[in-house]
Amino acid sequence: MPTFEPWTTDRALSIIAENKDRDGATLPILHALQETFGHVPEAAAPLIADALNLSRSEVHGVITFYHVFRRQPAGRHVLKLCRAEACQACGCDDLISQAESRLGVKLGGTTADGRVTIEAVYCLGLCSTAPSAMIDGKPVGRLTEKKLGTLLAEADR
Repeated sequence: MPTFEPWTTDRALSIIAENKDRDGATLPILHALQETFGHVPEAAAPLIADALNLSRSEVHGVITFYHVFRRQPAGRHVLKLCRAEACQACGCDDLISQAESRLGVKLGGTTADGRVTIEAVYCLGLCSTAPSAMIDGKPVGRLTEKKLGTLLAEADR
């Protein structure tokens, strides 16, 4: 289970300073911020814009273009369900419906108790074992209703 630091401007500025001279610095900074805080807070955009001499709308555009960047903190566990072609052909939509029903949230949502966030992804690179999922960074192939139930039960702990 990932743990994240609470947001502080000083910590964000430190991360930005560490990455601002990299090629295409916006994406490495956003990834580093998300890895540290669990999401990219709204307050990060002006800090990044100032450091990289970009407009806030340019930074906002990058954050909102890539669905991998979260605007709100994720739950304690993150279940990613693949919706790419191979997974769709092998029944991912039914599994997604089951996960949504069991957790009481739609894709992109977090349970009210902050336990689980479920997200769609559009390829985990596990097409030969479709349908696929990832929980807390651990890939799971050949996902079945039973395996999904096991994953969600483990997230209850």
